[in-house]
Formats: sequence, structure tokens, C-alpha cells
Amino acid sequence: MSSTAVPSTTPARPHHVPAAGLAVVAAGLVAGLPPLVGEVGALAAVLVLQLALVLSWVLATGMQGFAASLAVGTAAAVAADLALVLPEDPALGGLLAVLGVGFLAAVLQQMLRTPRDALVDSLAGSAVLLTAVGALAALLLLGRADDGGLAATALVAGVALVVGHLVDQVLPRPQLAPGVPRGLLGVVLAVLAGAATAWAVRDLAELGALRAAAVGAVVAGVVALVAVAGSFLAVGTTADGEAEALSPWAPTVVQVVLPFAACAPVALALVTAL
Repeated sequence: MSSTAVPSTTPARPHHVPAAGLAVVAAGLVAGLPPLVGEVGALAAVLVLQLALVLSWVLATGMQGFAASLAVGTAAAVAADLALVLPEDPALGGLLAVLGVGFLAAVLQQMLRTPRDALVDSLAGSAVLLTAVGALAALLLLGRADDGGLAATALVAGVALVVGHLVDQVLPRPQLAPGVPRGLLGVVLAVLAGAATAWAVRDLAELGALRAAAVGAVVAGVVALVAVAGSFLAVGTTADGEAEALSPWAPTVVQVVLPFAACAPVALALVTAL
């Protein structure tokens, strides 16, 4: 994976519109399935996001050892979900063992492959991927404690992503970095939209008006900032052409699912505390 964003010639529409559409789908999946089929729905929604992230991340970052990287990421996703579903009184700390074993497996997988080119980059990619799939599992705890909190979080994250991408589609100013079509205005409006959404659905999470707006702003802020980081990755992989050759959707999926992963533990902590 590359840590440096390369100026991209990709037009803004392929960068923003597909991501905005996929954000609607992801938010609808997480918010809609649990009310229909309960905990099984929450598990199915989270697992879909995790597996989509595993595949798209390995493709977009160009991690070496493709099949083995997919296997490690998928195993970590399943193990993280089981660690929070099977116990009668699950805790987020239960993911520490999953992450520890998963990182050890990733190190062994990368060290045993030959040739060992891009070893450090692939190990870094594995660490981020394992952390992200574990963070997505936090949505299961949020749904177990409060179905309304899970739905509200999904809606806030989805709205923040959609608003940020659509604003940057029209006016990515002031530009945050050369070659990356993201602007400060999009980040600010995404945070405001997330706060407004949380206020509008405050009864779902049983929060007061002010607390709901504050939680929404924090969650949307995390989503907006990580979405910008996802755009850096998407621009870099598009410029390199590797991810586009394998799957043009891989960077788009990362742009959407990675912010969901980042905001999940934050939302869990805030909803639980408040």
C-alpha cells in the first residue's frame, strides 16, 4: 500500500457519486435489518460490511499474498463477531484476543510468503484491516444494548458521508490537499448534517435534544475525517491503476465502510455513557 497521495486525473463524479450511493445502501443495511430480524439481522449487516472491507482493502492497497490476506481478514472478522455474540455478557475488551491472534497470523503469513516484497507496507495494511473489522464488530454491542442507538448511528454516519461527498462533488473548497477532491466545506457541512440527523432521530436512542446533537456531531466528525482519509487512498490507488485494473469498486467500498468502522466504537462509548 502507498502512504503518499498521488495527484489524480480521475474526475470528481466517479469519486463522489458512487460513494454517496453506497453510503445510502450501507446505512440502510445496518439500520434496517435489525428491526426486521433482530440480532441475526445486526450480525448479517455487520458481517457484510466486514467482508466487503476485507476484499476491497486487500485489492485497493495492493497487499501481497492476496489469498492468504483474504483468509486472515475473513477469519478475524468472524472471530470478532463471535467474541461479541456468543458470551452472555460480552465486552469490547473481548476483541483484544482476536486482534492479538489476528496480527500474529498476519505477521506469519507475510513472513512465510516468497518473495517478501513490500513486507512493511503489507504488514501495515494488515494491522489497519484487523483493527477496522474489529471496530465494525462494535456495532453488534451497540445493537445488543440499544437497537435504536444502532439505527441512529447508521443514519448519522450515512447522512454525513452522503452530504460530504455531494458537497465535494459540487464545491470541494477550500481544498484539503492537492489532487484530492475533498474540501473543508464538505467536512463542516457533514458534521452539521450528522448533528441534525441525530437530533431528528433522538427518540430512537432515547437521548435528549442537546445530547443527541452533540453525539451526532462527534460521530459525524469522525466519519467525515476518516472519509477524507479514504479519499486519499482512493486517489492514490486510482493514480497507480492497480486497484482499478482489479476492481474499480474497491476504493469506493473502502471510502464508505472504513468511516463506518471508525465511528462504531466512538458511538458505542457515547451512547453507553449518555
